[in-house]
Amino acid sequence: MTRKQRRLAIIGSCGFVLAVAAGLVLFAMRDSIVFFHGPSDVIDKSIQAGTRFRLGGLVKEGSVVREGQTVTFDVTDTSKQVRVTYTGILPDLFREGQGVVTEGVLQAGGLFKADSVLARHDENYMPREVADALKKQGHWQQAPAKPQS
Repeated sequence: MTRKQRRLAIIGSCGFVLAVAAGLVLFAMRDSIVFFHGPSDVIDKSIQAGTRFRLGGLVKEGSVVREGQTVTFDVTDTSKQVRVTYTGILPDLFREGQGVVTEGVLQAGGLFKADSVLARHDENYMPREVADALKKQGHWQQAPAKPQS
């Protein structure tokens, strides 16, 4: 085997090893490569208690309960809902009927304990999955087109 052939064999085998390693990493992370899970995903996939993930959807109307710094509310995709508890200061844009993405841990009994809350300011920036669910159920309210200046 010549020097050039050995070099090509080493480069080829290194490339193969890197491709296998990348494939294994992507396979191991296949369920966690999402920006968030909707309430239907959480319930349908039976996500185990103690699992850390992001939960996205709409804050259900009439579900916000404030007790000092602790706020409890429901996140819904209009078909299913998950109860969320959060201790801290909420974003200024947080309110009922608005889009929200929370990050935290699912606890036993289906309660989601959030350690951060991100509020969305309108449906133009709503997560695609939530917007699709709203469209299917006829609850989608398209924002009016802004006139060009």
